[in-house]
Amino acid sequence: MTPSALPVDPIAEARRQWVEHGWDDAADGMAAVTAIMRTQQIILARIEAVLKPLGVTFARYELLTLLSFTRNGALPMNKASARLQVHPTSVTNAVDRLQASGFVRRVAHPSDGRATLVEITPAGRAVVLTATERLNSEVFGTLGLAPSEVGSLIGILANFRRDAGDFA
Repeated sequence: MTPSALPVDPIAEARRQWVEHGWDDAADGMAAVTAIMRTQQIILARIEAVLKPLGVTFARYELLTLLSFTRNGALPMNKASARLQVHPTSVTNAVDRLQASGFVRRVAHPSDGRATLVEITPAGRAVVLTATERLNSEVFGTLGLAPSEVGSLIGILANFRRDAGDFA
């Protein structure tokens, strides 16, 4: 048990209270949602501990990774927004910050005068490679779940996301 660990599971206690107050039908759903939200906080804290020394947030890391995977290292900003499933304003904000750090640059679209491409720079490629290596070793490869649990979790969450209209 870590020094900050609580002696009881507060989500299990909240579930017990839900049942005690007559909300039995919603108790499991409340516990599941709360557990997902708390798990997201824990994982995000681990990710931020890796990325902060590199000068990027997870949102900016995701954009750099997306750009690094493209054939030419560039995408129209609206395509980046769609692929990352975030509002265009979020991509603009991330690009502004990444550009200020020298990790991306804006370039004119070669065939569409109305569009702007965001392009990863050599410095951006270097930071995304370092970040990925560190995330793989310190977060993604050491989640604290058995491989079969990870596979089950991926499937459960994919089903939920598909049913919510996240993808076809």
